[in-house]
Amino acid sequence: MTISTGSINDWRAGDVLEPQHYPVTRADLVRYAGASGDFNPIHWSDRIAGAVGLPGVIAHGMLTMGLTSRAVATWTGGAPIVDLGVRFTSMVVVPDTDEGTIVTIGGTVKSVEDGLVKIALQVTCDGQKVLGNPTAVVRG
Repeated sequence: MTISTGSINDWRAGDVLEPQHYPVTRADLVRYAGASGDFNPIHWSDRIAGAVGLPGVIAHGMLTMGLTSRAVATWTGGAPIVDLGVRFTSMVVVPDTDEGTIVTIGGTVKSVEDGLVKIALQVTCDGQKVLGNPTAVVRG
């Protein structure tokens, strides 16, 4: 069954969560830098990003992780996330356009037991996985 939102008390292993799509623009990177204090120029300067061998300006890894937790909160209606595990495996390159890029987050319920729901996540940008083996555990 595909689930968009709702009570996680009704979820079962194998349920597929409706993908969430989040645009990321250069303006978002500037706002995130201000909020996080991470002003590394690879997150805003094409010149610096290129000089260090990157394909372009990249999103902060923690911003990508934050979008992942936002998707989980959307699906669960804000149920407490008790664990969120990710490996940063690829970059979210953000072009200098008004549209930016799109980070897509999908999920599949892996288990439901003892009031905890484990979700296997898929986080992609332009069809490429950007987080390796991301999982979330939420309390029902």
